[in-house]
Amino acid sequence: MVVTFRKQGRTCAWTAVRPPRTIVPGPAMAAGGDLPHDLYTFVIESALGLEFGFWGCVAAGATFKTLGRKRTPQGKAVIAAHLEDLDAAESQVNAIYFAWRAHTVTPLDDELNAMLARWRALPDDGVITLEWSTPPTTTPGRRRSRPAAR
Repeated sequence: MVVTFRKQGRTCAWTAVRPPRTIVPGPAMAAGGDLPHDLYTFVIESALGLEFGFWGCVAAGATFKTLGRKRTPQGKAVIAAHLEDLDAAESQVNAIYFAWRAHTVTPLDDELNAMLARWRALPDDGVITLEWSTPPTTTPGRRRSRPAAR
């Protein structure tokens, strides 16, 4: 799945393209000089290798209420099947992000600092495109490979 984050003034919007050609429009969110919520979530879930956090569920076909698409039975089933993983991922993401923002050392300081520098360097209407990939066979709660920045 390819996710494009677009800087629009003090906001961010994203669009994901899930194979084969499903477009998933994300919500607009405040950004200002900080990392947008869904972008730091992507960075942290990727670095931790979380398979079924928010982004893994989007890649698997989840249809969340906050996304700009009709909720489907299949999309709701993805969420229901991975609710514990989603809750755990949210907790991990929040713990790392808020510690990082408070300048407490985290294992992901390098990744978050690098992405913040990329975000701040973007001109208005600039984009950051990232790839989320899930391996063909998985170990519960872990991904074998990290998404690559494009």
